[in-house]
Amino acid sequence: MTTTATVAPEVTAWRNAVVVAYGASGLAFASWVSRLPAIRDGLDLTPGNIGMLLLCMTLGSFISVSASGLIVLRLGSKRTIRTGSIMVGCGLAIAGFGTSVLATPVAVAVGLAIIGLGTASWNTASNVEGAAVERAVGRHIMPRLHGAFSLGTVAGAGLGAWAAAASVPVLWHLAAAGAVVAVSVTTAAAWFRADVTPVAGDRTYAPDTFGDPSTGPIPVITPGAAQADRVPLDNKRKIAQAWRDRRTLLLGVMVLGLALAEGAAGDWVALALADGHGQTDAAGAAGYGLFVTFMTIGRFAGTLVLDRFGRVPVMRWCAALAVIGLGLFVFAPVPWLAFVALAIWGLGASLGFPVGMSAAADDPAKAAARVSVVSTIGYGAFLCGPPLLGLLAEHVGILHSLLAVMVMLVMSFLLSPVARKIP
Repeated sequence: MTTTATVAPEVTAWRNAVVVAYGASGLAFASWVSRLPAIRDGLDLTPGNIGMLLLCMTLGSFISVSASGLIVLRLGSKRTIRTGSIMVGCGLAIAGFGTSVLATPVAVAVGLAIIGLGTASWNTASNVEGAAVERAVGRHIMPRLHGAFSLGTVAGAGLGAWAAAASVPVLWHLAAAGAVVAVSVTTAAAWFRADVTPVAGDRTYAPDTFGDPSTGPIPVITPGAAQADRVPLDNKRKIAQAWRDRRTLLLGVMVLGLALAEGAAGDWVALALADGHGQTDAAGAAGYGLFVTFMTIGRFAGTLVLDRFGRVPVMRWCAALAVIGLGLFVFAPVPWLAFVALAIWGLGASLGFPVGMSAAADDPAKAAARVSVVSTIGYGAFLCGPPLLGLLAEHVGILHSLLAVMVMLVMSFLLSPVARKIP
């Protein structure tokens, strides 16, 4: 997917706006994850209690991601992303209030559930928007869009580590992060164009204006008019067909293992360093920051690596690196080696989601439905796996519970060929 045509200013603004949406999602996620040790200490929670708390977010997320295909097809990606970001901002504030003021797990659970409801559909819509802008730009930019998410997690983890070291109340930290997320995304969404960009072969859209650079700039279409002019073509049927597509389902399972490796790191690395390797809460947050830093490096390098070697070899190497890094983290005899393992683990987990989303969107006319299916399966692992690991940790400890992730990573390795680009 390469082109020598000059990218129109409208497309550049669109791409930059999508980058903001991905980055803000990472900032929101890392903000509350990096304060899990503080939430644990403030509410005096056991690993099992934390697992149940995370399950509340998982339930909200799974409900949302399961319906995300219909939501995006009905509302459009712009409205879905805007609504989701506002919900996430409110959920962060509620979780902080429940920790610092009410000091009750119930309030934190409500906040996390709202975060889950907002995040899942937002992320699916972002992948649809990202696939559309990738086609408009004419380059493989999906890894870099997910790299923007990782940059957001790096920023969020860094701020979280600073907040933990400076003993900043969880309420102040999460409320500020929530405000930044909601305002930045709702503002950036004004430049989103997936809902009004034509897709060849899909009668939902008007004739193509992106196929030939000589056709001139993108026509200006007001959001209200765009929604009114769209004619739904049995959205439920589109989703059902996507769920029956063999390649789409296998892509989802491939993404599942690498998504679980990423999600497990996000929810448990800080606590595993603190409880399993004897590190401080600040060092635990910094360790998660190291993980997402190397995941970010992997994603920004992903465009060049994918262009040179192709999806299948890259997916195999990613799964292998994730297994090596995770195993080394669990069995590291000294703390510094655990930090090295996090770097390897982060590189391995870096490209699972972006490659899976790009592969699901190979057919533009069916991209929204298929991306929603792969997102549902992948986010299901990303969200459901970590709470279940918490329950397992009650019996074998946090570190050894992470070994369960390796089984799914082996499956991702074996299913790598399904990521091959279809004509």
